[in-house]
Amino acid sequence: MEKRHTWSSSLTYVLTAAGATIGFGATWRFPYLVGENGGGAYVLTFIIAMLVIGIPMILVENVIGRRAHKNSLDAFCPTYQKKSFSKAWKIVGYMGLIGCFGIIAYYMVLGGWVITYIVSIINGSLDISSPITKEITESFYDANIEHNPLMITLYTFIFVFLNWLVLIKDISNGIEKAMKFLMPLLILCLLGIVIRNLTLPGASEGIAYYLIPDFSKITPTLFIAVLGQVFFALSLGFGVMITLSSYLNKGENLIKTAVSTGIINTIIAVLAGFMIFPSLFSFHMSPDSGPSLVFKTLPIVFSNMHFGSFIAVAFFILLIVAAFTTSITLYEVLITTAKEKLGLSRKTSVTLVLSALFIAGNIPSIMAYGPWSEIRILDKNIFDAFDYISGNIFFVLTALGSAIFVGWILKEDAILEISNGSNNPGIAKVWFHYVKFVIPIIILVIFISGTKDLFIKEEVQIQNNTEKIIKNM
Repeated sequence: MEKRHTWSSSLTYVLTAAGATIGFGATWRFPYLVGENGGGAYVLTFIIAMLVIGIPMILVENVIGRRAHKNSLDAFCPTYQKKSFSKAWKIVGYMGLIGCFGIIAYYMVLGGWVITYIVSIINGSLDISSPITKEITESFYDANIEHNPLMITLYTFIFVFLNWLVLIKDISNGIEKAMKFLMPLLILCLLGIVIRNLTLPGASEGIAYYLIPDFSKITPTLFIAVLGQVFFALSLGFGVMITLSSYLNKGENLIKTAVSTGIINTIIAVLAGFMIFPSLFSFHMSPDSGPSLVFKTLPIVFSNMHFGSFIAVAFFILLIVAAFTTSITLYEVLITTAKEKLGLSRKTSVTLVLSALFIAGNIPSIMAYGPWSEIRILDKNIFDAFDYISGNIFFVLTALGSAIFVGWILKEDAILEISNGSNNPGIAKVWFHYVKFVIPIIILVIFISGTKDLFIKEEVQIQNNTEKIIKNM
C-alpha cells in the first residue's frame, strides 16, 4: 500500500487550512454581507460566531480526519461498532461529498468571471482609466458574464487547468509548494490595497461604518445569518478540514492548529472589508449592493482613483489567488476519495474528478445565465441552486452529523485524539461536552432558519397553483 503523505510542518498545514478557508468566502461574500447587514454590527457578530462555533467545529473535523488518516468518506467509520452501523455513518461523508460537488460547480465559474475582469481591464474592453457610470458596469456584466457563455467557459477551463497543474503532484510537491507561494502573495496584495484605500479622502466614514456597530441591528436573525457565513468561510461541512487533517501526524497540537486557522481566517476577512468600504464611502457609493458589489460597484470606485486600472487588476488578481487557495483544497476532498476508494493513481484521479466536475457542474452553472436560464430548481437558476442546496442543506447537515459523530460515537476517542500532542486535557474535555450538547442545537437552528423560506415559498406556490386550478374549473 502506498505510504500516506503528511504535512512537512504544522505551519504548512495552518497556511493550507487558512488558504482553504479564505477564498471567495472572505474576499467576495463577507464584504457584501457586511454591506447588506449594517456594517459593524455584522463584523462584531461574525467575530463572536467564529469563537462560538467556528473554531470548535474546525476541531471537530480535525479530530475526525486525523483519527482516521483516510478520505472524508471512510473517516466516518467507527471500526469497533457493528459493520452495518459503521456503513450508516458514511451517509454523513456522502452528504459532504455532494455538498463539495455543489460548491465546486459554481465556485470555479466565479473564478472564470474574475479572469474575465482581469483580461478585460488589461486589454481595455472595460476601460476604467477615467470615471465610469453604473450603466457601463451593468452593461459590461450583462454582455460578458450573463450573455457570453463561450468566453466564460474558456476562462473557467483555464482556472480549472491551473488547479490541475498543481493537483497532479502529491501533497508535498503540489498543494504545499503552492500554498507557500500563494499565501504570502495574497497577504501582500491585500495589505497593499488596504493601505491605498485607507489613505483616500473620506475613508474614515467607511471605516466608521465598518467597525462601529449599531447594537440595535444585532438580533437573533442576524446571528443565525452570520453563523451560516462562518460555515461557508471556514469550509465546514464539505470534507475539506477532514481531508486536510487526515494528512496530519499524530504529534500535532490540534487545538493550536484549529485556533490558528480560525484567527487567520477572521483577520483576512476583516482586512477584506478594509479593502472595500473606505473606497466605497470615499466615492459615495452604496455599500449594500449585494453579490454584485465586486463586479458592478467596485469598478466604478477604481475608475475614480489615480492608477485605478492598476489597482483594479491587483484587486482581481487577489480574488483569483484567494479563490485558487480554496479551490485546490475543495478538489482534494473528491480526489483523495476517488484515489483511495477506486484504487486509482493520483494523476488519473485528478483528471477524472476535474473533468467530471467541469462537465456536470461548471458548464450547467455557466449556462444558467444564458441558454439554460429558464431551468429552475427550487425557484432558482442552476448556479444559485448549487449555492443554496450546498450551503443551506448539505453543509449544515454534514456539520451536524460530524458533531454528533464526535460527541456520541467517538466519545473518549475524541478526547484522546485532542489530548495527543496537546498539554491541555482539561480544554479537550470542555470542548467535547460543548460539542456533544450545545453545538448540535446551534446547527439545528441554523438549518431550520436557512430552509424555512424554502418551505414558505413552496407553500405559497402550492396555494397559488390550487387557486388557479379552482378558478379554471
